[in-house]
Parts: sequence; structure tokens; C-alpha cells
Amino acid sequence: MSTIAENKDLVVRYLEALSGKPKPESLLREYLEDEELIEHILATEISFPEYELIPEDILADGDLVAVRARFIGIHRGPFADLEPTGKRVDMEAFVNYRITNNKIVDHWMIMDSTEMLKQLGVELERVPSTQ
Repeated sequence: MSTIAENKDLVVRYLEALSGKPKPESLLREYLEDEELIEHILATEISFPEYELIPEDILADGDLVAVRARFIGIHRGPFADLEPTGKRVDMEAFVNYRITNNKIVDHWMIMDSTEMLKQLGVELERVPSTQ
């Protein structure tokens, strides 16, 4: 069983290994057993090659490690039916990781996709007020 400090250290090493660098599946599997997160990272890497996830706060409790970070990347590949814009995005991200046997086995992520689309220059339709 990993200690809280070991779990936090794993997440720090994971973020350092991936942030601003290529993210091949072989590297991801050194840290992850969460297939959904592996797929998400590989897809995001296509849209924002070598994106950064820079931790600003890291809190750990038991088998959970919470990270408040900055997601920074340049849109160089297709993303959500949007052709590459070459625009830089910089936004907050929140991720909770569950650690088991020194691997990330589950995650919960929150990012403001509306903010990302705005930074990419997408015109968003305003929803009429119901008042």
C-alpha cells in the first residue's frame, strides 16, 4: 500500500515526464492503468502536440491526489471538428487521480471547454434568456 507522500510523488513525476514533451503510449503506461485517461491524453496530444499541464496546487489524501493546473498548448491538430488554428490556449484544469499500487487507476477532470473554444476563436451562439 502506497503512502500519501508516495502517491503525491507519483503524480509529480508523471506530470514532469509528460508536460511539454511527446506523450507516447509506452510512457503513459509507465504511470497509468486508467484506459480512459490514456485515450484522452493520446487524443489531446494530436490536437495540442506536447501540451503542458503545469501544476499550481497538489493535495493528497489517502489514495487520491488532486491537482489544480494550467493547461497550455498550441492547436496544431484537429479538435472537436475544428481544423488547426495555430492559436495558443492557456486555461485552468482540475484533475483528481486515484492511485493503486503506484499507478494512476482512475481520474476525474474538469476543464472549461467554453473557455478553450473562445481562445481558439470559435464564435459561440448565445442562448436566449428564458426570463
